[in-house]
Amino acid sequence: MKRVRCPKCDSFITFDETKYEDGQQLVFQCENCKKQFAVRLGVSKLRATQKEEVLDEEENAGEQGSIVVIENCFHFKQVIPLHMGDNVIGRKVQGTNINAPIETVDPSIDTKHCIIRVQRNKRGDLQYILRDAPSNTGTFYMNEILKDQDRIRLAEGDIITIGATTLILRIAKDVNED
Repeated sequence: MKRVRCPKCDSFITFDETKYEDGQQLVFQCENCKKQFAVRLGVSKLRATQKEEVLDEEENAGEQGSIVVIENCFHFKQVIPLHMGDNVIGRKVQGTNINAPIETVDPSIDTKHCIIRVQRNKRGDLQYILRDAPSNTGTFYMNEILKDQDRIRLAEGDIITIGATTLILRIAKDVNED
């Protein structure tokens, strides 16, 4: 199965590429916005499709670590780099201003669902602190729902659940550690 992205609303359309030949042009109509657009089948010289990409969790970790979005029926695996300060995590929707968007069609993820704050402690070590945004369906840390006032310090491999989506924290290899 392959997927194409609507140029107007960024939603995905999935289709069976085995029914068509390379070089054939296909016309799609987006279910969400009704935009019609065409694509030509073939192997991209610029980039493999996201489904075929092998995501290296370390390669995209960045200096402050990352969150790994586990693949499920709503989306493909993603690695989202974290930065210093508040990382606002939520569903990517065109026009939403968040800095850690997840490309998903999971309706139980808010556009602004939870926040992971990356900061340095007094010794200079990186800290990761999780809180709910607040969201409609809640944020779960290791299967426990967070209250609005909860602030949870995260460690490598901790599991966060938002909606039907599982995230795993990958902390940075801190330059202060020897």
